[in-house]
Amino acid sequence: MATATITAPAVKSKREGIPAAARFLRVTHLLFLLLIGVQFLPDHAGVTEAHTTWLIWFSVIVEAFTLAITLLFKKREGLNLFLDIIGFIYGFLLVWTLLTAKLAILPAALFPPFGKVLAQAAEDAPKILINIKSSVGIILQGFLLALVTAIPLGLFLGWNARLGSAATYLSKFFSSIPPIVYIPYGIALLPSFRSVSVFVIFLASFWPVFAGTMSGVLHVDSRILDSAKVLNVSKPTMLLSVILPASLNQIFLGCNQGLSVSFILLTSAEMIGARDGMGYYVKYYSDFGDYTRTIVGLLVIGIVVIGVTFLVNRLQNYLLRWKK
Repeated sequence: MATATITAPAVKSKREGIPAAARFLRVTHLLFLLLIGVQFLPDHAGVTEAHTTWLIWFSVIVEAFTLAITLLFKKREGLNLFLDIIGFIYGFLLVWTLLTAKLAILPAALFPPFGKVLAQAAEDAPKILINIKSSVGIILQGFLLALVTAIPLGLFLGWNARLGSAATYLSKFFSSIPPIVYIPYGIALLPSFRSVSVFVIFLASFWPVFAGTMSGVLHVDSRILDSAKVLNVSKPTMLLSVILPASLNQIFLGCNQGLSVSFILLTSAEMIGARDGMGYYVKYYSDFGDYTRTIVGLLVIGIVVIGVTFLVNRLQNYLLRWKK
């Protein structure tokens, strides 16, 4: 009599995705515990309990945010990068606390405890928001003006081989001139310091975006152009639907370069003659020796730059998703 064999269906021995241990049992969370533990060491003279409380609450909020975001990652590489960044922040705050509030190795006038910096930032929050609005507004005006002029001009000149070759050398010449040297002419010709700042940001952004657009057009794969010509597409369609998408990668390289230079120039310009903006905030309080507010300004500038760069990179990834 034949014996029937029953084959059990294959059972997955391991759940797909990142294991819980890989998400939560990390050095980053150990650094968080060390940072909290250090806060219970005796404080140096001049450090108040409020300063320590500010740092503890800040660390707890960052850790809660980290644990929540950790659950959203599906790829181990992205999770590792995120946790490494948070780990560096915890490590930096740990060293800062030991060198200032606990051991007083660094001079307190120049390097206040981080809790004191947080308390000052909270106190000056309305003033900081006004200055951020001013700085980001100037950046957006100058940068967007550069985009709407540099990209069409770069597409047109890059598509014309003869004009493009001459324009390449001209762009190299003008882009080598620091835009900040145009400030005296801007002050003489324009009605306000804000318009001068927008003009300088425009120049700082125009040439990198223009050069990036031309480079992208000149390096479009000839097979793509030949295919479009076979389909007998019109010139506007060729520029907007074929050449522009193929050049986006180089255009975004120019945009990122222009943004970086723009923030540096704007901060420098605000420190020279502005009456608002984050550069003015840093310069004003550093003149009075208020280094707590100076550090607040430096940290806020860094956060704003990272935030704007992150948004630009997200836009780049979205527009170039077809390449993946």
